[in-house]
Amino acid sequence: MVVLGIWDGHDAGAAILIDGRLVAAINEERLTRRKLEIRFPSLSIQCCLDLAGIPAARVDAVAVSTSDAAKTLARWFPSTKERYYQIRRRKVPPGPLSRWQKRAKYWITEAGDRPFWRRLSLEALRRELRPLGLGRAALTLHDHHACHAAAAAWASGFPSCAVLTIDGVGDGLSATVSAFADGRLRRLAASRARDSLGIFFEHVTNLLNMRELEDEGKVMALADYAAPVPDEANPLLSLFRVEDGRVRAKTPGHAMMASLRQVQWAYPNEQFAYMAQRTVEQVCVELAGDAVRLSGSSRIALAGGVASNVKANRRMRLLPAVDDLYVFPHMGDGGLAVGAAILASPGSMAAGALDQVGLGPDYAEAQIDEALRRADLRTSRPADLEERVAGLIADGHIVMWFQGRMEYGPRALGQRSVLARPDRADLRDRLNLVLKQRVWYQPFCPSMLESEASRVLADYDGKPNRHMTMAYMVASEFRSALAGVTSVDGSCRPQMVPDDSATGLGGVLRALKARTGVGVVLNTSYNIHGEPLVCTPQEAIDVYTRTGADALAIGPYLVERCADAK
Repeated sequence: MVVLGIWDGHDAGAAILIDGRLVAAINEERLTRRKLEIRFPSLSIQCCLDLAGIPAARVDAVAVSTSDAAKTLARWFPSTKERYYQIRRRKVPPGPLSRWQKRAKYWITEAGDRPFWRRLSLEALRRELRPLGLGRAALTLHDHHACHAAAAAWASGFPSCAVLTIDGVGDGLSATVSAFADGRLRRLAASRARDSLGIFFEHVTNLLNMRELEDEGKVMALADYAAPVPDEANPLLSLFRVEDGRVRAKTPGHAMMASLRQVQWAYPNEQFAYMAQRTVEQVCVELAGDAVRLSGSSRIALAGGVASNVKANRRMRLLPAVDDLYVFPHMGDGGLAVGAAILASPGSMAAGALDQVGLGPDYAEAQIDEALRRADLRTSRPADLEERVAGLIADGHIVMWFQGRMEYGPRALGQRSVLARPDRADLRDRLNLVLKQRVWYQPFCPSMLESEASRVLADYDGKPNRHMTMAYMVASEFRSALAGVTSVDGSCRPQMVPDDSATGLGGVLRALKARTGVGVVLNTSYNIHGEPLVCTPQEAIDVYTRTGADALAIGPYLVERCADAK
């Protein structure tokens, strides 16, 4: 049984399941080179077919997520979502009616799924699929939040759990609580689109002159620099309440901007960010408590765009009633293709556990060699590549790391990474200024050996987080050793790598521990800010040559220009 999952909205992408096994998944941005691409994922579909080694005619079913009014209209009139994409990413100036257009957009998204919209969506999708050779495959449409929930439950490996989805909006809903057992999902509660916590945080991001659907992590980081506001003095907390697993908002999302603007006017930006972040955390904690109570399970599987908020995830994880919290690695809408494919695959919900997210393309040694020769770069081929890279990092150099299949999801997890010492604030600042070009207050993240987690993290619970989806507090005695990857509040967002991992990153961490005494490295995504993660050897070499990185480890080859590094 070959099922192709598709998401054709914000961060479009595709995924393929064969007999319930996820064999390939990629998002369109990695192929078109437009960050968070919104076009129909034709390139992602072909890439997945190529990675699976099957022709389009071999696909039995195509599963797609979401058929509400807003998504259906975007399928029939792609220029509307392109215009919104250009404005949201600050590629074109907004017009005189942009504020009203944005409000109308939020209002339309609050309309739920209807049979009429489903029929129109199916026809628009068939129009896109026929030229790709997929016209004969069975086509099914699946509920937005059911796709989020399916991906989280399936990937968690939990035999049973509560499933919590929290995002902006999809098919008329903004959050759901479900119970998962015996390979089945049973919805217990749902929050209306008008009551969206995700839309609230989008508005806050926009008011802080950042890009909604992209810069919410910056808002979370900025909040750490605020003088705390007591809960009783936080006017944003009163905007929401949670009742039996359902979020209720005082003002609907499409009309919330005006009241938020009034609050922002009275506070510095960092305090406004703090109050918004506190509100998100409080609502998520209450939802998680209700999810445990309603489902009868102390384990939670989590997905949806709000699940990218690692501080809120930490608060949920630390609840006394929660024994374990799993976050789907591609928690936002970019992960919907996997959920749709799971729902359309008979019996796949019981397959479970997603340990490896290297689901994109990899490149043969000959392809890498050709790309290096075309760039006229001098290379070596050390037999001990991981040891050499660890030595460079220990000596204070920045190393770009391109190995194996590209990661699925928003985090660099050791296949397309930039690596540096975790204890050097000057290296962090150099990365920010020369390569990442990010705001100064947004911290970088560590990758660490699993055995180091209990030593360097004050609140590690023995359950390894493989995909950088959770915040932890750095133990006070290791704040200096992790100075380059620790936020001002003492938190970090780590990736925990098994000590016996056969991946190259595992070898680098083991070698670093032998050299420095700490098996931790600064790991940030291999891209320039505003661009997608690099996919091909050519893109990796291009970013290396455009920046001031000291070395590039690509396949078995090492390129160095470290003589002048500081």
